[in-house]
Amino acid sequence: MTPKTILITGASSGLGQAIALHLAAQGHTVFGTSRNPGASPTQLCMLPLDVTSDASVAACVSAVIERAGHLDVLINNAGSGLCGAVEDTTLEEAHWQMETNFFGPVRMIHSVLPHMRARQSGRIITISSLAGMAALPYQPFYSASKFALEALNESLRLELAGSGIDATTINPGDFKTGFTAARVFTRAAKTGPQAAQLNKTVGIYERDEINGADPMQVARLAARLVNARHIGVRHTVGRLDQRFGMILKKILPAGVFEKLMKMTYALP
Repeated sequence: MTPKTILITGASSGLGQAIALHLAAQGHTVFGTSRNPGASPTQLCMLPLDVTSDASVAACVSAVIERAGHLDVLINNAGSGLCGAVEDTTLEEAHWQMETNFFGPVRMIHSVLPHMRARQSGRIITISSLAGMAALPYQPFYSASKFALEALNESLRLELAGSGIDATTINPGDFKTGFTAARVFTRAAKTGPQAAQLNKTVGIYERDEINGADPMQVARLAARLVNARHIGVRHTVGRLDQRFGMILKKILPAGVFEKLMKMTYALP
């Protein structure tokens, strides 16, 4: 293993923190980011970053290049989870979700690629979700943001062919992190016409998240992808039943898979 310089967004908690700490323990130079870096683990080199701000992204990447001299790996992890039915989500709320989860990674990619192209070397790992492969009810714009990341990654890989730079996504299922407590509800989510069903379905989400897998599974996968000679298009990780569900989606008729989703999330 050759020690690398790695920038990971959203490293103050959850999956991002687990990945950052694991990579640092392996001997890599890890720069983590957070809106409030002062509240983050002291063993990490933390930088302030707001992925929704062009200026903040540019300043963060410049700081890494200035301190380390180069950047080998970008891990796009920062994100948020918006909950609410399509009809109970305003365009403003939908824009906020996409700005963070989709355009945030786009900003980061725009900022790091010139440095990576200059060295003809680099790797971009984006934390997506199984919700980017099978959309979840009452988290439609979260799912849409993750589906968008999958398309972005597929296009990016084709465009980077032969450049010495590669890209991939990690698609986690449910993990024991702060995602449950950090879930954001739209203003009308719990008063709209689907409030009762939303509460029932979200209760299932919360049960699965609280009993989710160990975040170290994602950290170890990220470390393998940082060190691997070649990486694939995407990598699922998490509970076996959830990962198996993605296989079923590929082989079952769409209507049959939809019925399975309704059963799983107690939908009529």
